[in-house]
Amino acid sequence: MSESESTAELLLWRHADAEDGAPDSGRALTKKGLKQAKQVATWLKPRLPGDCLILVSPAKRAQQTAAALDLPFTTEQRIGTQANAADIIAASGWPRRKGAVLVVGHQPTLGRVAADLLAGEAAGWTIKKGALWWFSNRAGEVILRAVVSPDLL
Repeated sequence: MSESESTAELLLWRHADAEDGAPDSGRALTKKGLKQAKQVATWLKPRLPGDCLILVSPAKRAQQTAAALDLPFTTEQRIGTQANAADIIAASGWPRRKGAVLVVGHQPTLGRVAADLLAGEAAGWTIKKGALWWFSNRAGEVILRAVVSPDLL
């Protein structure tokens, strides 16, 4: 059995820097945000398991962030701007689904998921714009494998 078959991987990628405005779902990435998305995508793409399921919020800024990977993805309504931590977990199938799932979504929800996975409660942790947090679950043990911030790439 390969590592990806025996391990559940959950990657949380917050959309990159976006314009202000309304409607919220239509906000596009700024020039800075496009650069952030490209930086993280360049780091992530060669490391991403080939069978990774990529779930993306329908919000324009999340769609643009995911598009930087240049890989097929699924738009998932349950991880949109109104999602809560339980919605993210349900959509991803964590930790029952073996293999990797990448969720491209929003704060504060992604930070709450990260807190729940590592601390056991949905605290108000912050995932920076454009940043990626990569978790593994092997035999019930949650491990934070990587935190990647575009300003460090």
